[in-house]
Amino acid sequence: MRLAALGALLLAVYAATLTIPAAAGERYAGDELHHLLAARSWVEDGDFDLADQYAERQWREFSDRPLPTSGTRVLGRQREPQGVGVPLAISPAYALGGARAVELAIAALVALAFTLTAALARRVVPEPWATGGVLVAGLSPPALAAATTVGPEPIAAALLAGASLCAVKVREQARLRYACGAGLMLGLLPWLDPALAVAGLPAAVCLVRWTVAQRRRLLALITAELLLGSLVFYVRINETLFGGPLPSAAATARAEDAAGVAERAPNLLGLWLDPAAGLLRWAPVLALAFVGAWRLVRSRREHVAAAIPERREAERVAELLVATVGAQWLVAALTTDGAEGPWFPGLPLFAAVPALAALAAWGLRHARAAGAVLAVLTLALSAWVLGDAWSGAAEGWIGVSR
Repeated sequence: MRLAALGALLLAVYAATLTIPAAAGERYAGDELHHLLAARSWVEDGDFDLADQYAERQWREFSDRPLPTSGTRVLGRQREPQGVGVPLAISPAYALGGARAVELAIAALVALAFTLTAALARRVVPEPWATGGVLVAGLSPPALAAATTVGPEPIAAALLAGASLCAVKVREQARLRYACGAGLMLGLLPWLDPALAVAGLPAAVCLVRWTVAQRRRLLALITAELLLGSLVFYVRINETLFGGPLPSAAATARAEDAAGVAERAPNLLGLWLDPAAGLLRWAPVLALAFVGAWRLVRSRREHVAAAIPERREAERVAELLVATVGAQWLVAALTTDGAEGPWFPGLPLFAAVPALAALAAWGLRHARAAGAVLAVLTLALSAWVLGDAWSGAAEGWIGVSR
């Protein structure tokens, strides 16, 4: 009942933000327009050849400004490097109610992501800390903004939360439905964005390892086949559609070399601590996740699980959460140009924000005074952001954060 109430509350709040544009005078920003245009092509034409959409200027449904293509022609068809995963995921909602329905569907997925995360957090910390910590994180400004962002990050957050919960259930009792569910959700991650496959690696490793530990080797083999089969099929589809193993093969700009990626190393700190766009600047409560990670280190170092057997399961879940955050952190830092961009702060890390929320819940239990201050500050920031966005200035999410 508590989890259902959490999901319903978050969905209601997210739905209330549907009227907030991405930027001043623009309903959508960044790659959102390309995802929506591709979804329209799939719904109306049954393909991802966007030549007709650009020739007929169908982007005017989503924006008043001309939308230049980000891709090239491959085998005579107009392709774009954003890929087909997000358009396919949002196309059912688009077919039912257009772009607004897509935003509402994504809001529901984000609410589901935090609800599933609360179920994970209960395995690490008791109530009310589990639900309370996740609730505050779910109401933080980055979560409110991401909940209506048409992109891979909010969808990936739901997939990672679901896959992690299924993997933990496999550890508790190896059932086919949990293993296949986790394998299927993890296999979908690269379809949203190739880099997200790295974020799913910790859950994939834990899933296979815990299945083997339960002496269900056939189940482990089925899970591994699901993961590898999805990856092979993904590469083959991309070679057919985009002329290469990744959708980026159709990009108009050339791929960066290793030196260009190395230049992004400052993002490792900037994504968290940038004065204007750092995640902790807009969601201070997530700083408690580092307290939770430290509690895990202390618990392992002091061998608490030897005296309290129940702590062993909590440690395994916390280890999975920390590894998921770390993997997504590295991916976001090395694949984005900086903390700032055509998005609200925190979006590059958002796929791991639910995992951060679960760790923050653990930190909240052991740093109650500081946690209460950070939670109040986070909710005050959310109230300020929403008030500014609804005040009539129409600056949108991005304008509020500048």
